[in-house]
Amino acid sequence: MKKLVSLLALGALVSACTTVNPYTGQTQTAKSTWGTAIGATAGALIGSTQSSEGALIGALAGGAVGGGVGYYMDVQAAELRAELVSTGVQVVEDTDSIRLIMPGNITFKTDSADINSSFYPVLNSVARVLNKYSNSTILVSGHTDSTGSADYNLNLSRSRANSVAAYLQGQGVKQSRFEVMGMGSSNPIASNSTAAGRAQNRRTEIKIIPNK
Repeated sequence: MKKLVSLLALGALVSACTTVNPYTGQTQTAKSTWGTAIGATAGALIGSTQSSEGALIGALAGGAVGGGVGYYMDVQAAELRAELVSTGVQVVEDTDSIRLIMPGNITFKTDSADINSSFYPVLNSVARVLNKYSNSTILVSGHTDSTGSADYNLNLSRSRANSVAAYLQGQGVKQSRFEVMGMGSSNPIASNSTAAGRAQNRRTEIKIIPNK
């Protein structure tokens, strides 16, 4: 009986909160739902050590706690999508983070860490959201294709990541929130054997990770 209560807590919450993503048209379950469901199940399991009533109370309490971080990230991702529509920047929601993928050709001048002035408004929009939702760590990483030497690619990627971080800090995002790294060509997202693939690999990513 106690296990049944726990499973019902999880199943009911997930099935009730599955929605259609208005940006992709795909069915999805929001992070807030997963956080609530996981919290509810954990609470139910703890409460069930005492009674079925304890399982129900634990489910409600755990759900309230678990839904917080997920909801915080869902709302932040929605605002980023609204701000960055038609800019060429991808907003990707992972299980525990939000990633902004910024193509190198629109962010920087060729073979340079100087940010294109036309990209300033995009970064200004990102900074506004980051300042509004400040309870997170920001990991900025630079990436290149495999053309050229490994040392050159590593240095360029690091310089570009530093440029993006510095710009955001100039817009009021606290320096203490940042971690910055250059990845060179070590983490491709497409094949380097084609021009289209190399273009995808030349990018800077901002990963937003909620603080515990």
